[in-house]
Amino acid sequence: MRIAVNTRLLIKDQLEGIGWFTCESLKRITRQHPEHQFFFIFDRPFSEEFIFSDNITPIVAFPQARHQYLWYLFFEWSVPYLLRKYKADMFLSTDGWISLRSNIPSVNVIHDLNFEHSADFLPPAVHEYYTTYFPKFAEKATRLATVSEFSKYDIHTMYHIPLDRIDVAYNGCNCEFVPISMPEQEEVKQKYAMGEDYFLFVGAIHKRKNLTNIFKAFDQFKIKSSCETKLMIVGNKKWWSGEIEDTYLAMQHKKDVLFVGRLLPNELSRVMGSSLALVYASLFEGFGIPILEAFNAETGVITSNLTSMPEVAGDAALLVNPYSVDQIATAMYQIKFDTQLRKSLIQKGKIQRRKFTWDQTAIQLWTSIEKVLATLS
Repeated sequence: MRIAVNTRLLIKDQLEGIGWFTCESLKRITRQHPEHQFFFIFDRPFSEEFIFSDNITPIVAFPQARHQYLWYLFFEWSVPYLLRKYKADMFLSTDGWISLRSNIPSVNVIHDLNFEHSADFLPPAVHEYYTTYFPKFAEKATRLATVSEFSKYDIHTMYHIPLDRIDVAYNGCNCEFVPISMPEQEEVKQKYAMGEDYFLFVGAIHKRKNLTNIFKAFDQFKIKSSCETKLMIVGNKKWWSGEIEDTYLAMQHKKDVLFVGRLLPNELSRVMGSSLALVYASLFEGFGIPILEAFNAETGVITSNLTSMPEVAGDAALLVNPYSVDQIATAMYQIKFDTQLRKSLIQKGKIQRRKFTWDQTAIQLWTSIEKVLATLS
């Protein structure tokens, strides 16, 4: 079969959650199924590292789809044209977008519906585009896949898609995330945190990630503990403004907040494995890959008791109400001063992480694809 694939998020050194899902699942699927031909549709010049096997034909389409008007042109004009030109039997999209102007059978991976739950998570024009088109994308697709049971039921509830049309393909964790030795941990602390212990936040600096309450909780923790522990922020300041910035500027202990920007996976793994704990008190997640990365790097985890995060964390994390500054601060205090608790969580994380691997992701996604291919035979 001839399978066309939306690969516009495969950008060298810029992979994030959905990009990693795309990369790691396609790497395995294309190599494991040489009997099929894959057509990778990029929206810019591509890196050869994403051409995983000989059965891949790369295509660069116009325009670069990074704006709502360009999204429309890319998916409603360029993609249908290419599907016809290359005589594709089906279309796989791993980022939620498909073409409404093509009737080719499709599998569409919608990772989450955070934009349906709050208008504050995206700029108004982008929010309007998502809430207008994603219900149509969901209805149009032959099958849907998503990354958690939470998201499966959320899509079913919000868009009235039958549960038997939605498959779950959990995220995995990159192989770079491994534990490091105590001397290496001390080296990392010296490099980034003046030799002190630190809590770690990883993610886009965005309202949905709840940095305002994390900042407030860290201040509260510092006042109570009177220790030198730091808070390290790994992520892009793309949404740094308004309430997030105001909260940071009002902090009593803002000098102990360390901004290190974006890190590549191998360095992020070292930073993760040297931390006291990941603090991932997000307001909404379809999965929450940093939780899994922390389990693999063998550090503690504090995460939210909402949406998909309890499903991913299991009993291997301290679950908190992300709207409660007190609960986040208390969890920080527990991790810092209860050594046995932290060790216990790390041991439980070693068990919980076995449920989520990229090998399993590829199998689960391919199972969804096979259900569509079976209708074409």
